[in-house]
Formats: sequence, structure tokens, C-alpha cells
Amino acid sequence: MNKIKQGLFLSALIFLISCAEKIENPHWVINEVMVDNQSGFMDDYGQRHAWIEIFNNTYRTQDLGGRFLTNDPNNPKKYPIPRGDVLTRIPPRQHILFWADNEPFNGTFHVNFVLDPTKENYIALYDNDGKTLLDEIIIPAGIPADKTYGYDQDGIKYDAEGNELGMPLNRITPSSNNAILEENPKVVSLRENDPMGITITLTSMMVVFLGLLSLFLIFKWIGNTAKSISHKRVANAGTLSAVRGESQLTGDVLAAISAAIHELNQDAHDVESTILTISEVRRRYSPWNSKFYTLRQHPHK
Repeated sequence: MNKIKQGLFLSALIFLISCAEKIENPHWVINEVMVDNQSGFMDDYGQRHAWIEIFNNTYRTQDLGGRFLTNDPNNPKKYPIPRGDVLTRIPPRQHILFWADNEPFNGTFHVNFVLDPTKENYIALYDNDGKTLLDEIIIPAGIPADKTYGYDQDGIKYDAEGNELGMPLNRITPSSNNAILEENPKVVSLRENDPMGITITLTSMMVVFLGLLSLFLIFKWIGNTAKSISHKRVANAGTLSAVRGESQLTGDVLAAISAAIHELNQDAHDVESTILTISEVRRRYSPWNSKFYTLRQHPHK
């Protein structure tokens, strides 16, 4: 009887442990992969190649240096990620991008293999010992060009039942969140009601036009006000310096006026006339052409 009770107890315990067991998502996740890059994201050399996004699925900084990337299950050490590069230290919940271009001499993040869009592609990440598998993903054949395969939410590889959630993604997000964290409801409504963007275009043009018109009116009002104040200041001052500051007369004309006024104040003019008349003479020729008047002329016969 005791043996039966012990057996039932052990069975119940195993059942509870199996129910409580939960498949955890890896600490490193191959998060998103583009196999056929025709018109998408470019590398530092302006080239388009397949790329592999890896996500740090923890809340601490981790270093990828010394680990291995491969597309061959029989060769887990195919591409050793160089050590000592500060860029391989990935902050918590952040991404890093590797280019599958078979050009490892282009830098740390250019691996020594390529992906084939016509076939199924296997990609895996191994630990520093080259034996411990950190994560792997299988990209099915037939993924359209410029489309990616991965997980709808960053780092969420398995559901509650342990099923893998890999799928073709609608959004292409290299080195960024796969899921939209927040979306403005006004932007969503505008996208639905104005898919061609006509409303936002007309609104933007009207805002710019009204802004320029407002600036024109403001500056014009400021100019007129300043001019009016200046005229009032000249009228109130009644001095030559004020007139000179506001007039369009040249320095020579103002000097002649000053001399005439000075002579008038000194009673240098004839007594019979106290009226001073100054007329501006406009010459129709350039002052440079008047030099010939000072030259000697041969007598005419």
C-alpha cells in the first residue's frame, strides 16, 4: 500500500513539474533576417546584401565577441565574431546587424558566407566554445525580395505552448523594434482617411504660405513705424545733423549747405538780400567725363 502511495505521489510530482515547466526564450535571439535585399537597407559601403539581426534578449549588456555565426550545421565555427570590438557589446534589449556578403575583410559585421534566396537557409549562433548552441532559425525558401523573416515581437521566439513563432514580417526593421510600441491615433486616422496624403500636403503648404505672409506684414509694419518715428524726430530736432542722417543728399551738397548757413550767420552776404537760395544742378554726364574741361585746348582758327 505504501508503494502505491509513493508511486502516486511521484507521478503527481512529475506531472506538476512538467506543467510548471516553461520554455524560455534564448538570451540571444536571431530576431530578423532578410535573404534577398534588392532595394532595402544598405551597408556602410553603399551595397545591398542579405542581413541578419541579432537581439540581446536580456536586461544587461552582453558581448558577442568570440562567438560564432554559421549557415552550416556541420560547421558551427564558420564565422568567428572578432573579439575586442566595442561595437560587439550590445546594450540591454538592443539589436546588432550582420551582413551576409562573404566579405569579412570589410569589418566585424561582415560574415564569410551568403544566403541563397532560392533555398531554405539555416542560421545559427554558437557560444565561445563552438559547441553550445545559443539560437538557431530556419528561413523557408520562397521569401519575396525585400521581405524579412523573424519574430513579430523582439526576442519572443516561443509562445506559451512552446511553439516557434517565426513568420514573414510585414514591417522591415533593421536594427530596430519589430513591433510598433506606440502609435498615434491621429496618425492612424489620417492614414485611413487620407491614404494619398493630399490633405496633409495642402495643410502644410497653407501653413507655410500663411507664415510667410505674416512675416511680410509684420516686417512691413515695423519698417513703416520706424520711418514715421524717424521723420518725427527730424521734424522735432530741426538740426543739420538730423537732416543729414535722414536725407538722401550727398556729402558735398550738405557741406555746401553748411558753409552757406555759416556765412549767413556771420553776415558775410550783402545787406540788401537776406534770402538764400540753393538749387541742385543735375549734370547729365558722368563726373569722370568732365576732366577734359581742365585740359588745354588748341586755339581754333
